[in-house]
Amino acid sequence: MSILLSKIGTVISSRSEILDDLWDKENSYVELTENFKEEALFGLQEFSHVEIIFFMNQVADEKIETSARHPRGRKDWPKVGIFSQRAKNRPNKIGTTICKISKVEGKKLFLEGLDAVDGTPVLDIKPWVVEFGPRDQVKQPKWIAELMERYWK
Repeated sequence: MSILLSKIGTVISSRSEILDDLWDKENSYVELTENFKEEALFGLQEFSHVEIIFFMNQVADEKIETSARHPRGRKDWPKVGIFSQRAKNRPNKIGTTICKISKVEGKKLFLEGLDAVDGTPVLDIKPWVVEFGPRDQVKQPKWIAELMERYWK
């Protein structure tokens, strides 16, 4: 089965190179396509955060993972399946990030903490709603906390 999606916007970012860490230093915004008017963003300024769903179009098809691997090639971390990671080399190249809203200006949504490179197609924008977050305690393995130590700062 095929699924046809159309981008609703594009990431404009100070980062054009695909790197894994230090995303907080980047400046970015999402600009809606010509199919949308600025009214599509009305009301977002009432929220502190949004979830950005994007297509990682710059990931080469030959790098796609469908099995298990050591995250970032580190043998000291366990070999885990691609669906136990947030790696960019995913089968459908879909990324999601919860970002802080800086401001809304016309058809531009300025964000803090978006880990998508310049030119990335945006598939959807959803306001972050506390009630959609985890409803009980979150657990995760130690290796992912180690991986994330430098991801943002």
